[in-house]
Amino acid sequence: MSNSKGKLVLVAGGAGFLGSHLCDALITDGARVICLDNLRTGTLENLQHLKREPRFTLVEADICEPLPAALTSRRRRIEAIFNLACSASPAHYQADPVHTLLSSVLGSRNLLELAEQTNARFLLASTSEVYGDPQVHPQTERYWGNVNPTGPRACYDEGKRAAEALTYDFARTRRTSVRVARIFNTYGPRMRTDDGRVISNIICQALAGRDITIYGDGEQTRSFCYVVDLVEGLLRLMWLPGKVLGPVNLGNPAEVSVKELARRVIQMTGSTSRITSQPLPIDDPRRRKPDISLARALLGWSPKVSLNEGLAATIAWFTKKEGLGSRQRSSRGVASVDGTGQPAPMLVPSAAARGRA
Repeated sequence: MSNSKGKLVLVAGGAGFLGSHLCDALITDGARVICLDNLRTGTLENLQHLKREPRFTLVEADICEPLPAALTSRRRRIEAIFNLACSASPAHYQADPVHTLLSSVLGSRNLLELAEQTNARFLLASTSEVYGDPQVHPQTERYWGNVNPTGPRACYDEGKRAAEALTYDFARTRRTSVRVARIFNTYGPRMRTDDGRVISNIICQALAGRDITIYGDGEQTRSFCYVVDLVEGLLRLMWLPGKVLGPVNLGNPAEVSVKELARRVIQMTGSTSRITSQPLPIDDPRRRKPDISLARALLGWSPKVSLNEGLAATIAWFTKKEGLGSRQRSSRGVASVDGTGQPAPMLVPSAAARGRA
């Protein structure tokens, strides 16, 4: 498989949780990276370590607006465009639903036009939310989904569905080289404490000793993929030679209930938090699990990091970042999140894991 070395790559949404990890991986691979972000939900803190990196450039702009001349200049030969520029957190994308929908539609159009002009390969970071509250389990790429088009989540769900349609229209009518990744729940270091997603909520509440909030009966399931595994899947999909004719699920098929996740985090942190329940949000999916047969066959990809390993690294990151957890060192001997007496390290991909050994 080809890799990123020497290529000029644009990452829209590169200051976000997932985008900043992708920028790191591309820089490690030897790429030159332009990060485009409006900093609505992404943060400069995520990019601080790249401040003096000569192969990294940050452009602050909104993809809903005409793209900056610095990106459209013929002097720049952008070879690949990753479109990650939309919040994936319900709390954030529902805060400004009009902007969320326009980011997916107008933003994707602007980036697709740039890909057409520069002959760059384009990858849309879509989502498992296009399946809605699925009636097929596990979800394959052939499933058309069960989405409420007028509900409070529609700005994100339908926005991504429209972005997928637009992406394939560009491929059919303008011969643009495209990829679509349907991303299932991703987690890891650099998630925001106010992210509103289940893993960050539970970890922060457990570390602070507050009641852990779950919604409904907690039996709804999710499949959590550690960020390093997900980034590896995105890179493999982007650089796969030839055409990719349809979307590809990227996620971890290990399904777990929200209640079990909360219990596991409580045990790993030694927290004294209690689990409390609130009503289930409107249109919240009851089950979520990817069928990744296509990713295995096409990309030779499957997740390597177990949920316990990923949770340990994520808990350690939140502990250090927020200064939380000191009150939770219980008399039962829970002295660290990984049981070794030291904070768990942030997991990083090896060369072998990337298929370049």
